Parts: sequence; C-alpha cells; structure tokens
Amino acid sequence: MTQRSSPDFVPEYKEYVAWDAPTRWFHWINALAVLALIATGVVILNDDALGLSAGGKILLKSIHVSFGYVMAINLLWRFVWAFYGNRYTGWRGILPGGRGYLTSLRAYVLSFLSGEPQQFVGHNPLARIGVSVLFMLLLIQLTTGLVIAGTDLFWPPFGHWFAQWIAAPGVDPTAVQPGASDLIDKASYQAMRAFRGPIVEVHELAFYALAIVIALHIVAVVLTELHEGGSITSAMFTGRKILTRKPPDAE
Repeated sequence: MTQRSSPDFVPEYKEYVAWDAPTRWFHWINALAVLALIATGVVILNDDALGLSAGGKILLKSIHVSFGYVMAINLLWRFVWAFYGNRYTGWRGILPGGRGYLTSLRAYVLSFLSGEPQQFVGHNPLARIGVSVLFMLLLIQLTTGLVIAGTDLFWPPFGHWFAQWIAAPGVDPTAVQPGASDLIDKASYQAMRAFRGPIVEVHELAFYALAIVIALHIVAVVLTELHEGGSITSAMFTGRKILTRKPPDAE
C-alpha cells in the first residue's frame, strides 16, 4: 500500500504560481473566438442546405472573418509572449523536446498508469504535445483563413491583391466587392478560384481536426483534474495551482 492510499495519509497542499495574466487572458479570448468560429463555420459549410441568401452568406462570412481576426491577433500575441512569459508560459514550457524530455515523458506516463501521477506546475509532458498540436492547427487556420477572406470578401491583408487579380480592365480594384460580377474579369476570376481551391480544402480539414483536438483537450483536462487534482481548471482563472506532491518542474 502506498503512502497516498493509506487511510492515515493526509496530503500536504502547497500553492504554486503557474499561469501569468497575459496567458490566462489569451486562453479565454481564444476559447471564445474559436467557439464562435466553429459555430459560424458550421453554418457556412451548410449555407445552401439552410437556404441562406447571397447577402446572408456574405454577412455570415463577414462575422466569421471578424472572429478570425480576433483569434489571429490573440494567437500572434501569445507567440510573442512566449518569449517573455515565465518558465511555464514560455516556449520551453510549451513545446515538447529539449534535454530530458523523453525521460520526463516516460516517467509521467508510468506514474499516471501506476495510479500515482506526477503533478506539474506547468504543462505535463503529454500536455505539451497536445498544446503544440493545437497551436499548429490554429496557425494553419489563421494563414488559410486570411487567404480565403481575401478571395471571398477582399479583406486585408491579401484582399487588395486578389481584387487587382480579378478586376476587369479599367476597373479600380478598390471597387471590387463580393458578388459584383460586372466588375470582374471572368477568366481571372476562374484562375483565382482554382488557386483558392486547395487552400479552402486545407482550411476545412484543419477545421475538423481542430474541433477533434479541442474535444480531446477538454476530455484530457477533466481526466487529469479527476486523476491528479491540482486545480487545473481554476488555475486558468487564478493563475495558481494547489498540488499535494512536489512537482518535477517546480522552481
């Protein structure tokens, strides 16, 4: 019988500072923006089945892209903050790899399977893989989404370039608007749509992958909270974790 499973064992609680304020703000802004993007994205994928008008589709895409800008600015800010945040919010605390990573990953998995999981102040070794995948998918959505916004709505940063590409001879590219078929060169428009096609496909595939990874992320947080403790969920509000065992990543 381990000490922790003994009926006489009384855990010793200790509070650790984990997530700084910029990281917590990023997390919740990102969560709300991504949920809004998923909701509007699902409607966009089913716009014909829902009988949306041409104007309704443009409005919906405008709302979707607006949330995309929020997500993009927030994500880029997080990438910058990773150079300045504390040891748990910086790149070394996010990305898998580095000296001793595989050893710590193996130790964590074995401890989890043993029923006495290690507790980490920052991300545990498995979580670092999950967070990296999540960031990668968000970055793919950011880059492909900005290109699609340029082809559909002619919004920045690429919209003016696409408008120049498809504008009919003698037409000011700034006058090109969604649905203005009389202002565009049809051959150039078809070429632009062919260029856009693979990017849309990547955006949609990454959309489904992102939805799956987010679901797995929520399940992992719940299971870790139940199995390990550590006030993981509340730490994203308070910035502090309360642990019962000395964490391997403690300062």
